[in-house]
Amino acid sequence: MPSLPGTRTPLLLELDLTDLPVDPDPGDPLARLRTRGKRLLRPTLRALHEAADDPRVAGLVARVGGPLPWAAAQELRIGVQAFAASGKPTVAWAESFGEVADTASYVLATAFGTVWLQPGGGVGLLGVAAETTFLGGALAKLGVQPEFEQRHEYKNAVDTFTRTGFTEAHRASLEGLTSSLLDEAVGRVAAGRGLGEERVRELVDTGPRTAAEALEVGLVDRLGYRDQVYAALRAEVGEEAELLFADRWSPRRTLPALPWSKPGRVALVRAHGGIGSGRSRRGPMGRQLGSDSVAAELRAALADDQVKAVVLHVDSPGGSAVASETIWREVCRVRESGRTVVVSMGALAASGGYYIAAPADVIVALPATLTGSIGVFGGKFVVSDLLDRAGLTTGAVQQGEHARMYSSRRPFGEQERERLAATVDAIYDDFVGKVAAGRGRPVAEVEPLARGRVWTGREARERGLVDELGGLQDAVRIARERAGLPDDAPVGPAVHLPPAARIGRARNSEDPRAASAVTAWPGLTDLTRALGLPAGAELTMPALRLR
Repeated sequence: MPSLPGTRTPLLLELDLTDLPVDPDPGDPLARLRTRGKRLLRPTLRALHEAADDPRVAGLVARVGGPLPWAAAQELRIGVQAFAASGKPTVAWAESFGEVADTASYVLATAFGTVWLQPGGGVGLLGVAAETTFLGGALAKLGVQPEFEQRHEYKNAVDTFTRTGFTEAHRASLEGLTSSLLDEAVGRVAAGRGLGEERVRELVDTGPRTAAEALEVGLVDRLGYRDQVYAALRAEVGEEAELLFADRWSPRRTLPALPWSKPGRVALVRAHGGIGSGRSRRGPMGRQLGSDSVAAELRAALADDQVKAVVLHVDSPGGSAVASETIWREVCRVRESGRTVVVSMGALAASGGYYIAAPADVIVALPATLTGSIGVFGGKFVVSDLLDRAGLTTGAVQQGEHARMYSSRRPFGEQERERLAATVDAIYDDFVGKVAAGRGRPVAEVEPLARGRVWTGREARERGLVDELGGLQDAVRIARERAGLPDDAPVGPAVHLPPAARIGRARNSEDPRAASAVTAWPGLTDLTRALGLPAGAELTMPALRLR
């Protein structure tokens, strides 16, 4: 057990980054059970950014290696760099970076001052690749006919169902994404290891490497086992140093800070998951971001005089156009109230995820955030041939010429397809117009950047779709600065009703703050959705999708 606060025993913060620390849903009543025994992401990031100023903390040691999402690895790397800037020792150790292609986790390791590798391990610094499975041929054999309208050529989710290979636009989009990710990785490795970028690219193209080879070319500093890593670090900071998991660290405080006791605060609103109407909920394909829930949280911020700024943390591949517009309107209302709105993008802020971010004063993205995808598609899958092959027949009656427009038992009629195309065009034009207004740019400048194309955060920054590169902590800092708040201004959900007042009335109250108290927030989303591999749940949905 760590020593009690006030003792002089130094602390070594410890991390296990072989798996991504979890980010539990604050509104999930089972969150504690789901995260039991797991390291927590947000407290970990807080410790990385703040613990170096704590005189009790002597250093940082982390186990790394294993597949990590690019954006998550980058946000953790930013935190490690913030800690290392204090001059306190930072040590990363890995059993191996070579069991799989561990480029992202190795890039994370290069933020540490010293990198150890187990003698039997290796370094799989192999680059970046993206693969897409095309279902067009399989669907044709099954007798399933995709009928979709997409705007425009880069809205590649539809291509995975209608084609058997890359279009020129689809290939160009993925080449741009992978090239941007590799450029970022090469730059970080070069800076972290003191190597030239050309040399790093040479090492990428000639890998993987054994531990001895990695040591020889300067990819790691020392070879050894866990016990040797800890012994060497204790010899540097003191043999009596005690270990403390980073997410268990907390700053010294004489009294707990009450949100309402401060002259101003930042409301943190989480928009995680595929966007749909209604309340946020857990489904078979993961968490759905409900427009009712997110809108209620934004209204709570608007109703709270203590909230001077809002940070909207977006991690979403998009979804319903209508639900996205509902959230967009509430973001606009918060900004129109005079409050600062800063968006922090996680792994994904694509399509509908970018739609809800567009009105913000400042948009902050990680270099690997997949964002943009300003476009729309809609349509259906026709299964009449499949049913015929199975000996199934369909009888139908209808009142209204287009009552069966979205039936999967028949194709679109000519007039129906015209109406679908007109609707898709209208949504696309409106989407582009909203982005142009939010970015303060003419539509003519934004439209070439739209057309459904996905950009990395780094590419989006170069094209003016994103303002800054950084993580959630950077977004909070910007929000405080713009709102004129002190550096320690509280940050948290915009819920301020006393606990007793919430009990028994939260689910039925008209008060948006009460409604937001029971919101269930979704978790992190799969990067492949924005790379042209949407969730299977989309297969039977005729709704218009900003994805």
